[in-house]
Order: sequence, then C-alpha cells, then structure tokens
Amino acid sequence: MKQITSIQNSFIKSLVQLQEKAKARRQSGTFLMEGKREISIAVKGGYEIETLLFLPEICSEADAHALSKNAEVIEINKEVYQKLAYRDTTEGILAVAKTKMLKLSDLKLSINPLILVAEAPEKPGNIGALLRTADAANLDAVIIANPKSDLYNPNIVRSSVGCLFTNQIATGTTSEIIAFLKERKINFYCATLQNSTGYHTQDYTTPTALVVGTEATGLTDEWRKEATKNIIIPMQGEIDSMNVSVAAAILIFEAKRQRGF
Repeated sequence: MKQITSIQNSFIKSLVQLQEKAKARRQSGTFLMEGKREISIAVKGGYEIETLLFLPEICSEADAHALSKNAEVIEINKEVYQKLAYRDTTEGILAVAKTKMLKLSDLKLSINPLILVAEAPEKPGNIGALLRTADAANLDAVIIANPKSDLYNPNIVRSSVGCLFTNQIATGTTSEIIAFLKERKINFYCATLQNSTGYHTQDYTTPTALVVGTEATGLTDEWRKEATKNIIIPMQGEIDSMNVSVAAAILIFEAKRQRGF
C-alpha cells in the first residue's frame, strides 16, 4: 500500500490547491473532503471517490477501505494530515472525490415538487445552512442562481455537514432558472420587500419554488417581475431583513405544513 510522509510530495501539494483554489477544483473536476460521515454520505449520494487518505493512529486501513471499495487508499502521517485537514475531529480520513456538473437538466423532480432557489448567496455558512434546511424538509431540489463561488469550496462542504451530498443541487443564471421553472409549470414565489403579500396567504400545495435573495440586496428585478407572486415575512422589529437561511426555513416549513407533512 502506498504511503506519503512529506508535505512536499507533489500529490499532497495538489490537494492543498484543491482546498484553496476554485480554479484547481474546476480544472481537475475533483475536490477534497474529510470525515467518515461526510464521505459515507457522499458515496450514498452518488459521488465517486478517487482516493482515500488515512492517518493510522486514528483510522484503520480496513475502515478506509470500507468507505469506498474502488478508491485508491494511501496511508499518511500526522504532518501530512494536519496540512490537509480543516478540523482535528474528522476521524483521520480524507477523500478526493469527483465533482458533479450540477446542471438543471439533470434534476429529477417529483410530480408535485417543492424547490428552494437562492440567488447569489455569498457566505459559505449561509449556503451550508440552506442545504441543511433543504435536507431537513426533504426538498426535491436546491437551485443556486448566479453562484458567487463553487459549491465544492471546503467551507461550504464543511458547513453543510454532508447535506451538499444529500440534496439534488443545480446551478444556473437567473434567466435559465426562470425558463426552467416556467417550462415545467412550477409556480415561483419570491421573497422580497417590494410589491409583496404575506407569505402565509399563498397556496404552496401545487408545484412550487421558493426564491430567496441576499440579505444585503435581496432579489434582482428579473425575479420580482416574473414571479408568480412576491411574498414577504412580516416583521415587527426595527430591521426589515433576517438571515437568508432563517427566512428560507420559515417559507419552506409553511409549504410543508400546507402539504400535510
């Protein structure tokens, strides 16, 4: 079995680039993740694992092989592990996995789908929280419009706690996503302050997409003009916005309540 004990090893240097550079992830079509739970969920979600790297003091070779039978398994030492790992509590295992294309056309939707659309979310923590909420509600899909960063950013992988792999996800431009929803006769309700009505007054029992924007600028005009309905969460305090993941959760679980779940 192969062993790597130097952080100067060319393969290890390439993995550092995967952690730090979106360009490296795009060019290689791979990304790095860590932790038994995340790797197991990724495999279950159809992600192909190319390589597993394990620290024998924490993770056994047998445990590494058990996570993915087709991957190359490499033993590393503590210095290499600490160079690559973001956390100290990831059970001594890292994986190189192939990215997915995340195309709208690849989404497999139910007859009566419930979808979350987020336009241009920037903060990895917010994206992770959105994906966790989507998983909790068992949504049909999460669509990211005009993404500001690639979804395989290690901060997003980490903050989603594996939900990057449990959700159906696609990306596209605002225009592409609106056309996709209209073509499939999916009503879309846009959370916005302008010309909006209370979110609780709408019917989400038919094919529905709930659309949220950034906390700073909200949704772009194209969403507001094309929406089936613009909706608002009434607030009684001094400010007129809340965390995007909190707002999305309120909308999603109102839709789930109406659907009897």
